[in-house]
Amino acid sequence: MASNPKDDIRRVEQRGTHRTRRRSRRVLAIGATEAQASLRRMVAQPEARENALWWLTLVSIVAITLVRTIHSHPEWSWFTIVAFFAGLFYVGGIFAAVNALLTAQSSQASIAWCISLVTFPYLSVPLYLVLGRNRLQGYKQAFGAGRLPRSGEIADIVIRPMRAFPPHNGNHHHEVIEVLENLARVPFTGHNRTTLLVDGEEAYAAMFGAIEQAERYVLVFFFIINDDGVGRALHTRLIERARAGVQVVVVYDDWGSWWLTRRYIDELKAAGVEVAAFTSGEGLYNKLQMNFRNHRKSIVIDGRLAFVGGLNVGDEQLGIDRYYGPWRDTHICLEGPAVQGVQLVFQEDYHWASGGKRLALDWEPHDINGDVAALYLSSGPTEDIQAGLLYFLHLINSARHRLWLSSPYFVPDQAILEALKLADLRGVDVRILLPDRSDHWYMDLAARAYLRELRAETSVKIFLHPHFAHQKVVLVDDWLSAIGSANLDNRSMRLNFEGNMLIVSRSFAAEISQMLSNDFARAREPGPEEINRMRLQTHVGAKFCRLFDQIL
Repeated sequence: MASNPKDDIRRVEQRGTHRTRRRSRRVLAIGATEAQASLRRMVAQPEARENALWWLTLVSIVAITLVRTIHSHPEWSWFTIVAFFAGLFYVGGIFAAVNALLTAQSSQASIAWCISLVTFPYLSVPLYLVLGRNRLQGYKQAFGAGRLPRSGEIADIVIRPMRAFPPHNGNHHHEVIEVLENLARVPFTGHNRTTLLVDGEEAYAAMFGAIEQAERYVLVFFFIINDDGVGRALHTRLIERARAGVQVVVVYDDWGSWWLTRRYIDELKAAGVEVAAFTSGEGLYNKLQMNFRNHRKSIVIDGRLAFVGGLNVGDEQLGIDRYYGPWRDTHICLEGPAVQGVQLVFQEDYHWASGGKRLALDWEPHDINGDVAALYLSSGPTEDIQAGLLYFLHLINSARHRLWLSSPYFVPDQAILEALKLADLRGVDVRILLPDRSDHWYMDLAARAYLRELRAETSVKIFLHPHFAHQKVVLVDDWLSAIGSANLDNRSMRLNFEGNMLIVSRSFAAEISQMLSNDFARAREPGPEEINRMRLQTHVGAKFCRLFDQIL
């Protein structure tokens, strides 16, 4: 019996409908599974939770916009359109305020962000996208769960051999040293030798000379590398070493080296140099982040020699830049077992910047039988504790007779300010060396407010150097000194990756004392009337800038 064509068509349509329904159910099941996995990731990973919040905000704004567009009327006025998008900003501000309430590191920062995001979202929401985050979870997760691995395999390969070189003079200040070791998660080592490098000409001569003598590898990390005279001098030496068969690895901060040319990088790579940019993560949102800059400056030669300090790579460091003028900075050259600590931090930074690569390095400590105990203390926004803040607090609280500090910026945490006041009450000779004018006017304004408070309540001595004093140096009594990249501001203490070399040596402390004494002699000490008597606009500007001390 012949079938009816209409019935055949109906049966085909029914089968197609059933198949479509089955496919839809499978798609929905897969979608539900993916949604559950996404929710699990959100719960398990704070960064994923934060990113999901921003995506939810974006999707909500787009959805509202589409709905309003679909139901729009041609009689809409420009006022209606502007009011509509203004409302979208307020919705985004509310979402961002909730995020700030959940993630801000301090109550002051949380209150400041919440008020500004809700009351004036047009400016605050873009700023929050750039400055709002305070944790870089991805860096930590790249090494596995928990803190960066300074245990297990790393302990066996790197840290345990370092313990074979205990400091000769560590027993005299055991409690102070133990806290610093716990912060760094690496031990102080003895048998080191140090060379103090004052200003760019001396520092570059030492660093470039060491690079020229490298036999196996050269590890270079700088916050800023410029394609100028000094940058080209480094560039030439790195290429020459790479062509000679030496492994050369260069890492730079993507934000700090904003003006580094593509030609500079391509020429390094063409010569066999491994180059990686340190960023805060993938995606446009991470690219916009001004936070999480890697502010370290270090060079490691063959695992036996390290340079750390305050200098970047640029002509301004030689004082020949017209904008910056004369430049004052300090670096240090270290030989001995403590070099392994600098190399370990470079390995971690390179692992992140290169997308998971590891370098084959020499982890055998080099015993040069020096008389200096040293430790390289790294800090950053991936730490479970605020190691940068605690580093400064511990040094200030450890001072009994003398505390001399030099920094280009002075925008301290409130805890640091109170610790300085306590040191003054203990009778400690507290001196702070700052540039008379730095490269950031808003930092100078904010510093005015803090200096005025110190002047009013303490006898802390303030010195203003005529040159741009960019060095980051701390001297505690006559035995402990520190040279590195950390400034006396909240950004260094909470948001930046920093590295500081701590030296236990009376002879080296005497060198630092003489260097800083020379700086004090060239600087001027402003009288109370100069700091207290400010013009109204300067006073208001200082107070206003201090409101943003958590992100300056």
